[in-house]
Amino acid sequence: MPSSLHPLLAELARLPGKTVKLQVSNSAMANLHRGYPWLYAERVKAESHRGQPGDLGVVYDGKGRFVAVGLYDPFSPIRLRVLRASKPGPIDRAFFAERLAAALARRLPLQGTQTDGYRLVHGESDRFPGLVIDRYAGTAVVKIYTHAWIPYLHDCLASLLEQQPLDRLVLRLSRGLREHPDCLHGLREGQILYGEPIRGVLTCRENGLLFEVDPIHGQKTGFFLDQRDNRARVEQLARGKRVLNAFSYNGGFSLAAARGGAVEVTSLDQSGQALDSSKRNFALNADVPTIAAARHHTIEGDAFRAMAELVKQGQKYDLVIIDPPAFAVRRSQVREALNAYGRLAHLGVNLLVAGGDIVLASCSNPVSPEDFRAAVCDAAARAGRPLREIQETGHALDHPLDFAESRYLKCLFAQA
Repeated sequence: MPSSLHPLLAELARLPGKTVKLQVSNSAMANLHRGYPWLYAERVKAESHRGQPGDLGVVYDGKGRFVAVGLYDPFSPIRLRVLRASKPGPIDRAFFAERLAAALARRLPLQGTQTDGYRLVHGESDRFPGLVIDRYAGTAVVKIYTHAWIPYLHDCLASLLEQQPLDRLVLRLSRGLREHPDCLHGLREGQILYGEPIRGVLTCRENGLLFEVDPIHGQKTGFFLDQRDNRARVEQLARGKRVLNAFSYNGGFSLAAARGGAVEVTSLDQSGQALDSSKRNFALNADVPTIAAARHHTIEGDAFRAMAELVKQGQKYDLVIIDPPAFAVRRSQVREALNAYGRLAHLGVNLLVAGGDIVLASCSNPVSPEDFRAAVCDAAARAGRPLREIQETGHALDHPLDFAESRYLKCLFAQA
């Protein structure tokens, strides 16, 4: 195995040019003083010069006092992602090492939970704005949301390898980065930055359950790590029940329900590949008696239409789980998203036996927890199945919420 990072990263570390000085609006200045990690482009009044992605940008107040320094990106609506505020200092390997150590320390409670699939770095909440690192056993996936991180990957990842022994590092790029391929400087989606190419199937453990992971082609970085605690909660609810898991992807909630003693689990997803993955995940855990005993069925199709057809057939379940993809990424999409959540809640309660349990989740960032709860509760009430004993959950500890905008996951447990 290679003992060093991809040589391209060392070359790219020499990219940053002259620091860009930014003059900002009074409201932006106030936000920066409060520790807000983003400076939006429309709040920039003037720039000393047009920099390149990865140049450092620095903000001074009207008296020439330092306010903040961060990663400058002229192509992003977030012009500056702040790394240091109030007090100046170097942005170097020691800086990244200190922040990584703090992030890793927050994940220490996961030790002893039979879990080696979890988030190591959660962007802004771990003070790495625009960067996420997820671990799947010996493989870590590094996902960047701005070109500005590219010159700093070498120091950041070298520090990571010093503190967290890993076999492999894989690079993932957010969709927006691919619109400016010249700024990638030869880096590409799914590139191995450290270690050997992936051969065969990778797996990780979550609370003792085995899951296959595709860190190169899979959704997000290969798995939905943020629902770990909610899956464990579903496991506690499932004994003796007939379960429907809508938007099942690779069967995370389905497996949790089966291990919890569900007699029958149906995984519903529009992706045949995802359903095939869920079947393989059941096979990986066939040595667990309750999983081996559970009847696992799959339905391939659009969840809205498939659930409506199940209602028409008179199917009933003791536990219905609905965990759809994001319906809103912008505020202009919130109303449409709330309507969709309401439709799903209406379908879900109509598939429940009296007193059955329903789990409804939303990962739409612009949708507030209050609006999400109101939408699903109103829809259930209109269906004549009002929700009771409602409990709301959210992020697992490896997805901390130090930054308000990082609170995207809402999950509601209730009876109908």
